[in-house]
Amino acid sequence: MSDVLTLSSLPLFPLGTVLYPGGLLPLRIFEVRYLDMIGKCHKTGAPFGVVALTQGSEVRKAGDGPSGDGFASEAFYNVGTLATITSFSVPQPGLMVIRCSGTQRFEISSREKLRHGLWIADVTRLDDDQTIAVPEDLRGTANALGKLIRTLQERGVPPDQMPLEPPYRLDDCGWVANRWCELLPMPLELKQRLMELDNPLVRLELVSDILEKTGIAM
Repeated sequence: MSDVLTLSSLPLFPLGTVLYPGGLLPLRIFEVRYLDMIGKCHKTGAPFGVVALTQGSEVRKAGDGPSGDGFASEAFYNVGTLATITSFSVPQPGLMVIRCSGTQRFEISSREKLRHGLWIADVTRLDDDQTIAVPEDLRGTANALGKLIRTLQERGVPPDQMPLEPPYRLDDCGWVANRWCELLPMPLELKQRLMELDNPLVRLELVSDILEKTGIAM
């Protein structure tokens, strides 16, 4: 496997959410295990991996995990998304406030939890979505997203508080599907399954079905 497609010892950030490529992720960092990691990623421009939790919580809690370290067990999906830091601030000692962008999906081949609780993994990057134009029968899904963006802009929502980052690729199946997956109140497991789909057109078709059932897009 080419080194371009693999990453060794990628630091992981297990969260109770699914990050999609092109997605926006704001985070407040205060746990010791992440402060040093995020600081190094910011200085070097290196990515970290966001993975959705299947067991445990975002903040470490005391418990009787199998590792014997006095903390509750954590488990997460094998497929996640690389995140790059786009803004960084330290409003007070022991607190970092960052915004990240999702870039590329990856699959974990091996993982290890370090002594202070940080997870690292060897991962293989997965292919980016193919660029596929939104077909006519799914235009309503894209138009509804465009309408939402315009409504937020007309209400004067500042660019740095918008839930979506430009460029707004409303003609691309993968981009439209991913943004709806982030916005819709779906179970975490469903969000993960949709993110893992290799075909962006199928992902958009499934999202369109959900929108029709909720009456958001007709």
